[in-house]
Amino acid sequence: MRQNKVIQSLLLNWPAKVFSLVLAILVYVFVQYASLDIRVVTIPLEVSLPAEGVAPQSKVPSEIEVEIKGKDSLIHLVNPSAIEASVDFSTVRGEGISVRNVVLEYERHLFDTSHITFVANPVQIRIFFMSEKGQ
Repeated sequence: MRQNKVIQSLLLNWPAKVFSLVLAILVYVFVQYASLDIRVVTIPLEVSLPAEGVAPQSKVPSEIEVEIKGKDSLIHLVNPSAIEASVDFSTVRGEGISVRNVVLEYERHLFDTSHITFVANPVQIRIFFMSEKGQ
């Protein structure tokens, strides 16, 4: 009979209890997200161009901005030289605008445990290529 009262008290006003639990989880997630900070650093960008056939006609960037997101006390300890950015246009064979994603390389095992993320800005690079014969 005692167990019946415990179950009954748990089920009493259950929508309000579920709503309160969901609200508490949302507040916790919001506070965790709001405490994240962003640091922007500029690092060199390694661009691989096609060996022959086509040449870039638009500006080829040599640097890129990287957003480091995480707790303020940790993101300022990150050495920007530990991050490498590259983009590979070496497979381009025809004329036109080519788009490639920027690849960020870093020691993932060091930064995944501290919940630090890196985002390139811009994420993609666009370059206009023209035939070398047409120049």
